Amino acid sequence: MKPLTFSILRLLNDGEFHSGVAIARNLGVSRASVSLALRGLDEVGLVVHKVHGRGYRLPDPMQWLEREVILQHLGTEAKTFRLEILDAAESTNSLLLQQAAMEMSSGSGGVRVVATELQTGGRGRRGREWHSGLGDGLTFSLLWRFQQGANLLSGLSLAVGVAIARVLQSSGIRGAVLKWPNDVLFHYRKLAGILIELQGDMLGPTVAVIGIGMNLKLSDGIKARIDQGATDLFAITGEMPDRNKLLAALLVELVTVLREFERQGFAPFREEWVHCHGFENKCVTLHLPDGSSQEGVVHGVGEDGSLLLHTPAGNRGYSGGEITLRKVA
Repeated sequence: MKPLTFSILRLLNDGEFHSGVAIARNLGVSRASVSLALRGLDEVGLVVHKVHGRGYRLPDPMQWLEREVILQHLGTEAKTFRLEILDAAESTNSLLLQQAAMEMSSGSGGVRVVATELQTGGRGRRGREWHSGLGDGLTFSLLWRFQQGANLLSGLSLAVGVAIARVLQSSGIRGAVLKWPNDVLFHYRKLAGILIELQGDMLGPTVAVIGIGMNLKLSDGIKARIDQGATDLFAITGEMPDRNKLLAALLVELVTVLREFERQGFAPFREEWVHCHGFENKCVTLHLPDGSSQEGVVHGVGEDGSLLLHTPAGNRGYSGGEITLRKVA
């Protein structure tokens, strides 16, 4: 999407009709440019009404991310973050990864966070695509600098899951559960996902880029592209949450969890994570990277975040980003 498209959408956010001529005059562009900029919005899950003689109207005004509003919601933690809000980005994780080396060498203060209204090339685990539309969720990444090496960061994605679960519970969302190792589900449909990517030496220091995508109100078109069961907070509660307030709450809880993880690792979160696990004590099938599978009953996780499975051959632990968890039919 072009910058002009975002400018027009912000003009239309009052829910009233605006003629193409008025929009063009307001933004200093041609009438044809306005028409061209508003094409293909259905591809990002947005509907704009066009009525001859009246102009354009956004029937469902967007709730834009606003940096200053988010900083206000952050309260005393506002000084902790260097927050950037983008209209569009291919991938907030990729953007922060590109800047990671500069961040490490410069020693710049503050926790860098990038959030975007539209992510065009979002990624999930195992190269899967993360589908989202314009303003229909929260898509952001946080860069955290650990002094430890990557080998000491096992269980990080699970700790991040605990942070998300805490925020959902404090927001009145009951019934959301975690799925090993990095998903948040509601009624076994995906609500949010975590993607952590590391840069650095095995002995440290290590940069962790923590990407989070949470569905707030997906359009039918976006849902149709998702190849697994998905849900959103609007479907759960009947209301669109305050995006700025929710993002601030997630950031505050994330830094709380990351500070403790930096000191003590995953151990302090282990019991809480198991309590939130939607597959605990359930029969499951693990589909392993080599194409094989293993059936068993989930019995918690190890101190390193590995999944503990009771199998016919005894208790075994599984770890690594290539393992997926599925319910047995």
